[in-house]
Amino acid sequence: MALLKRVYDWIDLRIGAREIVKKELTGYLLPRNINEWYSLGSVLMVIFALQVLTGMLLMVYYVPDAEKAFRSVTFVMNELPYGWLIRLCHAVGSNMMVAVLILHMLSTLMMGSYKSPRELNWVSGFTLFALVQGISLTGYLLPWSQLSFWATTVATNSANAIPVVGPYLVEFLRGGKLVGPPTLGRFFAVHVAVLPVVIAAVIGAHLFLLKRTGISTPPFGSLETKKPWRPDSYSYQHHPGGIPFFPNYALQDLTSICVYFAIFLAVVFFLPNMLFTPDAFVPANAFKTPAHIKPEWYFLANYQTLKIFPSELLGLSIQAAAMTFLALLPFIDRSPERHPLKRPVFLACAIGGILLWIGLSVWGHFS
Repeated sequence: MALLKRVYDWIDLRIGAREIVKKELTGYLLPRNINEWYSLGSVLMVIFALQVLTGMLLMVYYVPDAEKAFRSVTFVMNELPYGWLIRLCHAVGSNMMVAVLILHMLSTLMMGSYKSPRELNWVSGFTLFALVQGISLTGYLLPWSQLSFWATTVATNSANAIPVVGPYLVEFLRGGKLVGPPTLGRFFAVHVAVLPVVIAAVIGAHLFLLKRTGISTPPFGSLETKKPWRPDSYSYQHHPGGIPFFPNYALQDLTSICVYFAIFLAVVFFLPNMLFTPDAFVPANAFKTPAHIKPEWYFLANYQTLKIFPSELLGLSIQAAAMTFLALLPFIDRSPERHPLKRPVFLACAIGGILLWIGLSVWGHFS
C-alpha cells in the first residue's frame, strides 16, 4: 500500500491525478433518483471493447479469401484451443450489442432524454445504432458459409430497387455484378478497418456531448422535476446534492455489467447454436440456393416489410421514412414534458411502433 501511495503521489505531482479523480469520479454528481437504465451506456462500452478484443484475436487466424475463409473459421472452431470460445463470444456479442443498444434507445425515448438541449446526443446515438447495424452486416459475410453468402446476396440486392443509382450501388457494394471474392475483401476491410474507427470516434463524440450537457434527471420518482430544464443559452445541468459517480453509481454500473455477462455467458455456454442455422455450417456455394434464407433477427422486420409491399422501392421508402423520423424526433417533438404517462400520444405511438416491429420480426421469422 505504501508503494502504491508513493506511485500515486508521483503521478499526481506530474498530472494532477487527484484533481482529475475529484472532478470525474468522486466529485461528479448524478441525480439522486437516477436509475439502472442509465447504466446501459457503460454496458455498451464494455461490449464494444470485448468485440474489438475478440475480433483482433480472430484476425490472427482468419483468412479473408474466398477459398480459405470457411476453412479458417472451421479451424478456429474445431482445432484451435479455445478458438470456439473466442468465435462464439464475438458472434453472440454482436447480437447482444444490438439488443442492448435498442434497450438503451428505448429508455432514452421513454424518459424524454432526447429532448432539448440534448438533440445532438440523440443524433449521435442514432448514428451509432446505424453503424452497429452496418458492422454487423459486414461481419455476417466473413465466415463465407451458405447462410452468410446468400443472406448478403439478398441484403445487397435490395439496393437495386433505388431508381437510377440502384444497379451501380449494388455493384459498388459487391465489387462486381454478383457476391464473390471482391465482396468478401471489401466487407472485411470495412468491418475491421473502417467501421470500428468510425464507431469509436462517434462514441467519443457522444460522450463529449454527454459531458457538456450533463446527465438528464429522470422524469419520475421522488425527485421529479416540476419545471423542465430548458436553458435559453448554453448551460451545464448540475445536480447539487446529488450522488457521486464513484463509488455510488459506479457500483450500479458494475452490477449491470455483471448481469449482462451472466446472460451473455449463459448464451455462449448453453445456447451456442441459437444464432446459427444448419446453412451456417456449410461452405458458400454460388450455384446452390438454400430453400429458406433469412437475415439476423434485428433485420427481420426490414426483410418482412420488403415482402409485404408489391414494390421493393415502396418498402425501402417506408423504412427510410421511419428511420428519418426517428433520427429527427428531437426536432419534431418539441414539447418540454418528459414523463411518459403525461405524453399519451407519444406513449401510444411508441408502444404501437414496438409491437409493429416485434410483429413484423416474428412474421419474418416464420414466413
